[in-house]
Amino acid sequence: MVKYEIGDVVKMKKKHPCGVDRWEITRTGIDFGLKCLGCGRRIMMPRPKFEKGVKEVVKGSEEKLEK
Repeated sequence: MVKYEIGDVVKMKKKHPCGVDRWEITRTGIDFGLKCLGCGRRIMMPRPKFEKGVKEVVKGSEEKLEK
């Protein structure tokens, strides 16, 4: 199981209508808060849908990278 943290940047399978497929995680829990790195739009997504749609973690948060 992959552990997602606030500040991680993930690449999703589907692109946002603005054409970007990279999102920053702004909230974790039952629902995930995501911010589009193209247009800045913020959305909420249920955990199962989020985990199914993630292709890869592009960039981890700073604390995670230092460890």
